[in-house]
Formats: sequence, structure tokens, C-alpha cells
Amino acid sequence: MSEETFRALLLEQSAGGVQASLRDLPRSALPEGDVLVAIAYSDLNYKDGLALTGQGRVVRAYPMVPGIDFAGTVVESRSAAYQPGDAVVLTGWGAGEWHWGGYATMARVKADWLVPLPAGLSLQQAMAIGTAGFTAMLCVMALEEHGLQSVTREVLVTGAAGGVGSIAVALLANLGYNVTASTGRAEAHGYLRELGARQFVDRAELTAPGKPLESERWGASVDTVGGDVLAGVLRAMAANTTVFPFILRGVNLLGINSVAVPTERRIAAWERLARDLPAAALDRMTRVVPLAAVPGLAGEILAGRVQGRVVIDVNA
Repeated sequence: MSEETFRALLLEQSAGGVQASLRDLPRSALPEGDVLVAIAYSDLNYKDGLALTGQGRVVRAYPMVPGIDFAGTVVESRSAAYQPGDAVVLTGWGAGEWHWGGYATMARVKADWLVPLPAGLSLQQAMAIGTAGFTAMLCVMALEEHGLQSVTREVLVTGAAGGVGSIAVALLANLGYNVTASTGRAEAHGYLRELGARQFVDRAELTAPGKPLESERWGASVDTVGGDVLAGVLRAMAANTTVFPFILRGVNLLGINSVAVPTERRIAAWERLARDLPAAALDRMTRVVPLAAVPGLAGEILAGRVQGRVVIDVNA
């Protein structure tokens, strides 16, 4: 590649469906934006799996470079907020959906979508965190703001072996909470115990039919699954008020949308991640793959067979 071209995984749509191919493209093909970034790493998320397989109408227009996250170094900037050489992170904001995203060696984006790489994190670690870890941190912050304290009552994490779940387990355990992990994969118990889980609940136990209210057990929960699992979580949720979980027990159901979080809160969450997520736990849950391996992993993440986090070295 010359300095005026970049490598990208390009999605194109035809009558036969969506096809992904590695291409060398001119920089002029990049969409508008005021900051040009040389990407070092991206990552693999469930939404990326949907985009790569043409499911869920994630991609709004073709051709598209998928990848909802990236970390890299500023090359050019028309914004006073960033200078060439600055290390930056992007998660969300429609990257990989309607704006070309992180599965490339270059990206051009709006400065407001970026945050500075937090002190203490490498570009690779930032993508080991990515949208999954950012979402997990927002969940923890929301629980804390609603009164959760480090007490002995269990905090449940569902879908615990996945990306959001793994980081939520590690964060909560490091902050002193008594973490119970729920997963449908018994073989993941050792992995989750290393991240800090103390107890385990099989997913089947949560999805089994039960009474509207059961004995109080969970002080809080980070639920990444929904559906019957969430119904099972709510039946045993504890709260200090007194006709079903939301009324009799004063349970709050907090939804987290990590796509368009205001910059100030975004930066605060990343600073918390740099401080509160143990590097050893992050390394334990992470593997690194080259960009060419990504299409083959799309079906794996959609089927729930990806454990932890997958970082993509876009230059490998």
C-alpha cells in the first residue's frame, strides 16, 4: 500500500447477499470527518457479527467498512481537540453502521466521537475493552448511582462468559462485590472464577418456570441476555421497599445505551476502566486475531461461542 491508500474489510451487497472482502482503497474513499486516524486495533462485537452476515439491518448503506470500535493515532486533524500523534479511542456513534468503521487501517471521523486514550491503557487494551467493556462500566456506574454498595448480597451477571459479561464480572469483583455468574456453559466456570466470580447459576435455573416472586437473593444484576433470563432474575431480586418485583420490592430496571453517550460521561467511564479493571483479568479474557480472520468469526459470536473478548490487529 502507498501512503495514499489503506487496507479495509469492505462489505458489499448483491442479489446473493452480503460479501466481505479485503481491499486496498484510496484515502479519498473515506467519508467526511475532521480527524484522520491510523487504526492499530479494532474488536469483535455482536453487532459486528450481524453486520458481517447481513442480519439485523445493522448496515444502513453499502459499500460499508464494518467495525463499531477502533483505537489508533491521529494523523491529521482540523479540530483543536486533537493533534497528530494523539492516541484516541472510538466506540459507537454509528461507526460500521452508517459511517465507515474500524475494520481498516485508516478512518476519518468527527472529533466529537473520539476520546483520548486513558493513561495506563495501551491501544490494544482499549480494544480488549471496546464497546463491551464500556457498556459494562456504564452498567456498574448506573448501579452505583442507584445505591449499590459493596455488601455481601450477591450481584448477578448473566451471559457472564461473553464480552460484556466477562468485563462486568471482573469489574464488580475488583470493586469488592460478591459476584455470581450465570452462563449456559459449565466449561466456563474456571475462566469466570479467575475473573472473580464466587458462585455460579446455570442459565436453565433462571429460565425455568417459577412463582412471580421468590426468595430475595440478588442485590443487583447486570443482565446481558434478556427474555426468560431477565424474568428469572427479577423474581429473586432484593430491594429494601415493599405486589411483584417493581412494586413490592422497588426494583429499578435500567437500560444502558452506549452508542451516543455524552463526552463527559464517556471520558469518566474510560477513566474508571483504566483504574478499576485489572490488567491481568483483561489479558485473561482477550485473544488477538488478524483482520482476515474476522469474517470467519462472525457466525461464532452470533451463536454465543466466543468467550471473552476478540481484539483485531488490523495491520496484521
